[in-house]
Amino acid sequence: MSNSHPPVIDYEGSDYQTRFWASGGREYEDRAEAVALQRLLPRSGKLLLELGAGAGRNTPRYSGFERVVLLDYSRTQLCQAQERLGKSDRYVYVAADVYRLPFVPGLFDAATLIRTLHHLVEPCLALGQVRQALPTGGILILEFANKRNFKAIARYLVGRQSWNPFSLEPVEFVPLNFDFHPQAVRNWLTESGFAIRRQLTVSHFRLALLKRTLPVGLLVWMDSLAQWTGALWQVTPSVFVRAEALGGEPAKSPPGASQTAMFRCPECGGHPLDNQGHRLACPACGRVWLFEGGIYDFRQPAG
Repeated sequence: MSNSHPPVIDYEGSDYQTRFWASGGREYEDRAEAVALQRLLPRSGKLLLELGAGAGRNTPRYSGFERVVLLDYSRTQLCQAQERLGKSDRYVYVAADVYRLPFVPGLFDAATLIRTLHHLVEPCLALGQVRQALPTGGILILEFANKRNFKAIARYLVGRQSWNPFSLEPVEFVPLNFDFHPQAVRNWLTESGFAIRRQLTVSHFRLALLKRTLPVGLLVWMDSLAQWTGALWQVTPSVFVRAEALGGEPAKSPPGASQTAMFRCPECGGHPLDNQGHRLACPACGRVWLFEGGIYDFRQPAG
């Protein structure tokens, strides 16, 4: 990536899905997130964009949509998603940068951004790109890591934490890993052309002692009841938001047999791209993007 673009985190070669989810003791968090998604997702739709899809952990939960586009910066993660989900026509795999989305405007009925915003140094810029990909009335399901959570507040009040959980600026606790204030996220969504329709708080019981002593099913049930408090306050480590796209592009008809009809050049915006089999060429700037192993790669032009 050129220096003119914000940095992105790259999980290339990572065993994140196995280490963090499968073997990391996070069944409670995974199931609590599934409850939130079920409550916020549209019941049905033609085309959904899953941003930061990783290895496809959440993808089976989007069963109401006819097709799902999985986007991630890492080919490794997308290959793992292919192994999990298969290479059917229902799934389209795209390696791309969230700051330069390669899609024609107004294409998707809905988009999800789950456990991804916390890696973005320029959240408003990325949300602006997502807004372009949605038509008026399109739905974004956004999850973010909340800096104003109970644990952070308690640590700050007793002097065990230097950063202020009540201030609006993000806190970067490790490189390219941020916690955000809920009001800051709401501000970014408004600036990007979204209106918030619902908020749910998630992972109320993310404490090692509780996860060791209480059954997962009980924790998930209690969390499902507490999630509704998100309309009143947000003090959990994870917050889910359903936002609606305002103004902008009318809805586009989703592509039929030709998947390449959905793409535009992420560098200059030119479309339609010239389908040359394993290559997509931009008619406007001449850049070439590869299609290899069932994955469209828009990270760096091949020519």
